Amino acid sequence: MMVPLLCTAARPAPRGLALLLVACLLLLSGCKNAPEAHRFQGPVFGTGYHVTLYASLSKAGYAELDAGIQAELERVDELMSTYREDSELSRLNRYPVGVPFFLSSPTAEVIRESLRIARLSNDAFDVTVGPAVNLWGFGPEGRPDRVPDAEILASALARVDIHALKLEDGHLIKTKPVYIDLSGIAKGYATDRVADYLESWGIEDYLVEIGGEIRTQGKKPDGTPWRIAVEKPVSSERSVQKIIDLGSAAVATSGDYRNYFESDGIRYSHTIDPRTGKPITNRVASVTVITERCMTADALATAFTVMGAQAGLEMAERENIPVYFVVRGEDGFDIRMSPAFENYLEGTVQEGKDP
Repeated sequence: MMVPLLCTAARPAPRGLALLLVACLLLLSGCKNAPEAHRFQGPVFGTGYHVTLYASLSKAGYAELDAGIQAELERVDELMSTYREDSELSRLNRYPVGVPFFLSSPTAEVIRESLRIARLSNDAFDVTVGPAVNLWGFGPEGRPDRVPDAEILASALARVDIHALKLEDGHLIKTKPVYIDLSGIAKGYATDRVADYLESWGIEDYLVEIGGEIRTQGKKPDGTPWRIAVEKPVSSERSVQKIIDLGSAAVATSGDYRNYFESDGIRYSHTIDPRTGKPITNRVASVTVITERCMTADALATAFTVMGAQAGLEMAERENIPVYFVVRGEDGFDIRMSPAFENYLEGTVQEGKDP
């Protein structure tokens, strides 16, 4: 998890895992002479959004910008929410098997990226995993009274298959009755939408955070990069594990240290491996990923969590992806990171580097 180093108070982490709002300065004293930031915030997607930017607009201009930010978020919600019966995604989930469904450009973009991350990660990321998530009690249906037996698990797993999604010429065809849930990537996409909207106004220095997913551009007023802290993955406290200099990039974290349940002394993670239908057992406590687009970081954070540190680092090094693993060891936490992530450790960020 990422902890912000803002000059204002941070809000609690949504669902126990998030990248909180980032950072004016590491030291509060550094905020005294900084230009005043303009901030927008509010509820969205069952969590909240925060936007911090530096610009010179009129009062009417900031009001228009605020309305535009909310319009971007509403657009994503009306397309990709599973809680709205009239959303595009809900209509898609009700659509018959084998019949082409014409997708809007945003939804097609998100599903296309979901399919790409699935291929890249050997199906560790799967937007059809919902039936298995619900079976283990981490969905809207609530927690089961007992661990599901093999027969029930096999029935749920039969409905998890990202290969049943065929995207062609803007149309999606389901080859079997699967249920699509974009919650593992949609917040990241919404973060990108807001960031792109700010850039369309010519705003060069900003931070956007939605439900813990973050994208930044430019610098803070003192010329230093946006700075973020990776939270130590323990549920009993809020403390910093590592500071990173983000610069202009996107970052997402996935982990299970605030969302799990125990049964008969066994801890069950909320992260479900879509290939087995079971909670992960790879001892990964959290994964932090840095990329150019936030929806990519969002999806990859989940994929790496499922893959585990060894397989995840092999993929990250092959694809030159900055990733930081915190793994439970015998005597605490072990840290493993890809070479690309080292460029973002505090004081080492390289201006102009493409994440």
